[in-house]
Amino acid sequence: MKVTEQGRMGKLLLFVSSVLLCCCRTTRAEIFTSIGQMTDLIYTEKELVQSLREYIKAEESKLAAVKSWANKLDALTRVSTADPEGYLAHPVNAYKLMKRLNTEWSELESLVLQNPADGFVSNMSVHRQYFPDEEDETGAAKALMRLQDTYQLDSEAFSKGKLPGVHSNAVLTVDDCFDMGKTAYNDADYYHAVLWLQQALKQLDDGEEAVVSKADILDYLSYSVYQMGDLPRAIELTRRLVAIDPSHQRAGGNLRYFEQLLMKQLREMNQDYQPPSEEPIQLGTYSRPKDHLPERDSYEALCRGEGIQMTEARRSRLFCRYHDGKRNPRLLLKPVREEDEWDSPHIVRYLDSLSDEEIEKIKELAKPRLARATVRDPKTGVLTTANYRVSKSAWLEGEEDPIIDRVNQRIEDITGLTVETAELLQVANYGVGGQYEPHFDFSRKDEPDAFKRLGTGNRVATFLNYMSDVEAGGATVFPDFGAAIWPRKGTSVFWYNLFRSGEGDYRTRHAACPVLVGSKWVSNKWIHERGQEFRRPCGLTEVD
Repeated sequence: MKVTEQGRMGKLLLFVSSVLLCCCRTTRAEIFTSIGQMTDLIYTEKELVQSLREYIKAEESKLAAVKSWANKLDALTRVSTADPEGYLAHPVNAYKLMKRLNTEWSELESLVLQNPADGFVSNMSVHRQYFPDEEDETGAAKALMRLQDTYQLDSEAFSKGKLPGVHSNAVLTVDDCFDMGKTAYNDADYYHAVLWLQQALKQLDDGEEAVVSKADILDYLSYSVYQMGDLPRAIELTRRLVAIDPSHQRAGGNLRYFEQLLMKQLREMNQDYQPPSEEPIQLGTYSRPKDHLPERDSYEALCRGEGIQMTEARRSRLFCRYHDGKRNPRLLLKPVREEDEWDSPHIVRYLDSLSDEEIEKIKELAKPRLARATVRDPKTGVLTTANYRVSKSAWLEGEEDPIIDRVNQRIEDITGLTVETAELLQVANYGVGGQYEPHFDFSRKDEPDAFKRLGTGNRVATFLNYMSDVEAGGATVFPDFGAAIWPRKGTSVFWYNLFRSGEGDYRTRHAACPVLVGSKWVSNKWIHERGQEFRRPCGLTEVD
C-alpha cells in the first residue's frame, strides 16, 4: 500500500474546492455594500481556517496510522511471499494470517473510511448562509473600478496597494487583475476591461506566476482594445496571441478581420498605415465613456478635493458660534458649537452632536438590520434599490431605545423643527466603494407622489450625523456650487432642501463620494413640512 503526498494534497484541495463551491451557491447577496457586516466575515474566515487546520491535523493523524499499517504489512508480505508454503507451515503464521484477514484488515478498512472532514463540513454549513456570492464578488470588483475612476488611480498603483496616503501590503495578482478585467468584459465595459487586462499582461510579462495563461489574457485584451476603436493595437495584440497559440480557434479569424477593417478605414480616409503606439495602455490612453450623470466630472473632482469654490470672499462670511436653539431650555446650559460650512445655501456643522456612547449604541441597534439601501421611485413612490446608491441602511424608531429618542429630541432642539412628522432615523454604512451619486433629498414637481403615502409633505431639511472618521474619500459634495464637506466623527451637518415658500432649492443636489479607505457610518433625519408652519413660516417671495 502506497499513499503519496501529492495524492493527499490533491484530495484535500478537491475537498475544499467542492465545499467552497457548494457554499457559494446558497449565499446572501450584497455583503460588500457594508463594511460593518464585512468585518464579521473576517472573524468567520479566521474560524474556518482554524477548523481547516484541525481537519488537516486529523487527516495527517489518520494517514500516519495508515502508513504504519502499510509499512508493517509490506515487511510481512515480503517474507510470506518468498516461501508461501514454508511460511504457512508454521501454525502461528497460519493463525495470524487468518486473524489479519478476518479482523485487522477490517479495522484498517474502518480507519480508512473514517472522515475527519465531518467537523469542518459541519462548521462550513453553519457559516455558508453568510458567505458572499457571485453578485457580491462582481459588486466588489465594480466598486474598485468606481474608486479607480473617481480618484484617478491607475491599475498598477491599485494592484500594488498604493492608495493616496495609505501604505498597505494588499496587492492584486495576475489572476486578480485578469478576473477584474473579465468582470468588466462580461458587462461590456471594455474601457475598464482594457485597463485591468493590460495590468495582468504586464505583471505576467514581468515574471509573476499565474494560473491564467498569456494566451487567455491576450484573447480578451485584443478584443477589448478593438471595441475601444484602437485597431492597430488590436492587430498587434492578436499577432502576439497567434505567435503563442497558432491553433487558437478565434485568433486567426479575428486577425484577418481586424486587418481588413483597418485597410478599409485607411482607404476611406486616404491615410497611410501608422504602427500602434509603443506606450503601454494606462489611465488616459482611452477616453472614458460618458454615462447618465451630467455632472460626473465636477462631482468626481470635488470628491478628490479639486474644484472647491471656497473663495476668500466667501470664507470671510463664514463664522462659528454657540447655538442655544433660540433659548431652548435643554441647550441653555450647554449650547452646541455651530460652524458655517457654506454661506448660500446656508450649510452648518454642529460639533460634538453625538457622543461615542450614542454612536456605538446606534451602530449596535442598526447592524443586525442593515439591508441594501433603497431610493424612492419618483413615479410610484415605492422604495427600490439602485446602482447609484451603494450602501446598507437600517431605520430606527425612537421607542426602541432611550438613546434614539434622545438623539431625535436633540435634532428638534438644535433645528427648532418638529421631528414628529420626520422620517425614522436612518443609519447607513458604506462598504467597498460605497457611494450615493448626486441626488435631491426633496421630491420635484415631476414626482408629486414621492411622499404621498407618508402624508407629511416634502422633505424640508436634512440633518446628517457623521458617526465615523474616514481615512480617505467619503466626502459629502454639492456639485452645483462646488462645496465639499468631509466626515468628522461626532459632528452633524444641516441644510434646508426647500425655500420658505415650499419650492425646492435645486442647488442642494448633493452626493456621498465613494469611500476609498475606511468605513463610513452616518445617520440622518429627513424632516418634513407638516408641523413646521409656525416654526418656519412662509416667506414673501418664492426664493426666501
